[in-house]
Amino acid sequence: MDKQLINEILTAAKDGHDDQVAWRRHLHQNPEIAFQEHDTTRYLRQTCRELGLSERKLNMKTGLVAEIKGKRKTPIIAIRTDIDALPVTEQTELEFASRRPGFMHACGHDMHMASILGTARILNRFADRLPGTIRFLFQPAEEHPPGGARPMIAAGALESVSAILGLHVDPHVPIGKIGLRDGVTMASVTDFDLIVHGRGGHAARPQDSVDAIVVASELVAALQTVVSRHSDPINSVAITFGRIEGGTARNVIADHVRLTGTARTLSAADSKRLPKLIKRVADGICRAHGAKAEMNLIASYPVLSNSAEVNAAFRRSFESLYGKGKIVLTDQVLGGEDFACYQEIIPGAMFRIGIRNPKIGADKPWHSPYFIADERAMESAAAVLATTAIDLLTSEAA
Repeated sequence: MDKQLINEILTAAKDGHDDQVAWRRHLHQNPEIAFQEHDTTRYLRQTCRELGLSERKLNMKTGLVAEIKGKRKTPIIAIRTDIDALPVTEQTELEFASRRPGFMHACGHDMHMASILGTARILNRFADRLPGTIRFLFQPAEEHPPGGARPMIAAGALESVSAILGLHVDPHVPIGKIGLRDGVTMASVTDFDLIVHGRGGHAARPQDSVDAIVVASELVAALQTVVSRHSDPINSVAITFGRIEGGTARNVIADHVRLTGTARTLSAADSKRLPKLIKRVADGICRAHGAKAEMNLIASYPVLSNSAEVNAAFRRSFESLYGKGKIVLTDQVLGGEDFACYQEIIPGAMFRIGIRNPKIGADKPWHSPYFIADERAMESAAAVLATTAIDLLTSEAA
């Protein structure tokens, strides 16, 4: 890419950093959870208008799609951010900590939004030079399957889009660096409930009942064989139960128990097989005890697999801006991301922006009540996204 343009982008990113900090801190103080991001959406809409973006109609209660139109309508490159927070009570004691008890941007979505707004600020300076359109997706409900990506797709957010860019802050990557990985990077997510139906009775006469708690306990242990004996050990699979609900009193045998679980895998094939395997094991265990198993699939995200071509554009952009030797290989993780839903339709990639800085406490894991991010990362995130979007637009328009 032209060195003069690179220098202009670096200057624009630096000039806009104070705005990014202000945006981020406002958003951090006012978190909203999945599909309830009404104030967040209003703030984003107003900010996009102030930045000169045009809004695209979106038939959703929360979320926003905005555009910068260049010299031509197409090609179109999309840039996505998530906008929801988590049901976490903040413990950071930052001066701009959450004002809403029980809610916190503990996964960096406030950083993501400010980074994308910074990207829009940069790209709008070059609107008359863009050979196409940049579309910004401010997506609700990433943290809560079934998520907001599929509703946005259904509402037309990807119409005529050639490729999509995303980012995620990473407390494992040092500030000043980014992480990239081609192909499978994050796991599929299958959230499900298992209900064990037994037969209640008196605690002193278990022979007259079918104890749903005993059956459920055996079921939790037995389902680990799906991981160890029903999936290829080369593939990473995890089945976790986060909640068990059942029973009414210590002297009453429970007639039903609900197990709330999630299954994760990096294998698309295993992702399709897991629900059937879980149900088969549950049916067998319950049948042996005279109980019945009911399985309800709650939601799912596909495996996130990054496009090598889009990642190559991220690499070119970052090295043009900041030099070589500052890109790390992102680890594969069993966390899920509904950015993967966009990748099922068009090429896309998500890069990791380093926020790790132990000197300021920016080394806590995602979803921690002590989660802190180094705000300097937003400036480079915006520069990388802007440069990559121009790179891909230019390639598509050639």
